[in-house]
Amino acid sequence: MTTAQATLSNKNRRSGMMAALMGLGMLGLGFAAVPLYDVFCRVTGYGGTTQRVDAAQAATVQTSSQVMSIRFDSNVNSALPWSFKPEQAVDHVTVGARDMAIFIATNNGDEPVVGTATFNVTPLLAGQYFNKVQCFCFSEQVLKPGETVRMPVLYYVDPAIMDDPETKDIKEITLSYTFYRSTDQQALDAGAGDS
Repeated sequence: MTTAQATLSNKNRRSGMMAALMGLGMLGLGFAAVPLYDVFCRVTGYGGTTQRVDAAQAATVQTSSQVMSIRFDSNVNSALPWSFKPEQAVDHVTVGARDMAIFIATNNGDEPVVGTATFNVTPLLAGQYFNKVQCFCFSEQVLKPGETVRMPVLYYVDPAIMDDPETKDIKEITLSYTFYRSTDQQALDAGAGDS
């Protein structure tokens, strides 16, 4: 093998290794995309994703004099035999003050069912300022046949919403939930143990 051929062979080997590393990197990014996107949405409120805070954080928030309307929306996927609705459709809250909304869910089926809720707020820009302290949406819900439960959401709107030029004119936020049938059998088995 000549020196030129050896050099070409080394270049080809390096190019092949670089292509393989790039392929593995792209595969890794593909697997990391969903969790990274979820973190991005939670941090920025992108797409109407609400923020999650603990009670200690919520206790430090100063209330303002501004009042805002919070509208509640509820939906159920057709694969879940539940009815689901807010106890009241609209609430008027002081920005910065904690408030509680109650949603009512009933299993209209003839067997225990596990449901899980997805959520968002509109306008989408309000997501970064809508904070949930406690929510049924943080875990799966198991309902026995005919069972009705009241599910609370403890939340507040961060007063910083009034300082953001893009959100300062928002007067109403809609909090929307959609319940889906869960494929997680463990939650159903755990619920069966409670009987």
